[in-house]
Amino acid sequence: MRVIEYRIDRRAGVATYLQIVQQTKQALRLGLLQSGDRLPTAKEVVAATAINPNTVLKAYRELEREGLVEPRPGLGTFVRRSLARPESAAGSPLRAELAAWMDRAREAGLDREDVAALFASVLDERLGDAPPTPN
Repeated sequence: MRVIEYRIDRRAGVATYLQIVQQTKQALRLGLLQSGDRLPTAKEVVAATAINPNTVLKAYRELEREGLVEPRPGLGTFVRRSLARPESAAGSPLRAELAAWMDRAREAGLDREDVAALFASVLDERLGDAPPTPN
């Protein structure tokens, strides 16, 4: 069973419950969480992040509404389905190319914010809001 640790950035300008939703979805996309894995209990998240338990429950309800998790009374909240694609898994060629690009960006002196801005710009330019095209 895999465990996710939420990191809350109070300065992010993003609602705390949305940070939990986004981090869970990212873990699902990267294959860090898979079907059948249990999410941390609200009590565990509160202990680790010092946020209100209702915030955690709101995030979990949103994930449930999207069909990604399901609560099991007395047992916890469990992942229903993954969002992972083989192309984004550890060891995939695309991930290796991105890691190499990241190394070049660091060598060029770009910091985290520079990289995020550059990536977001190219992402918007190339993909916008369009769904991926099938092969």
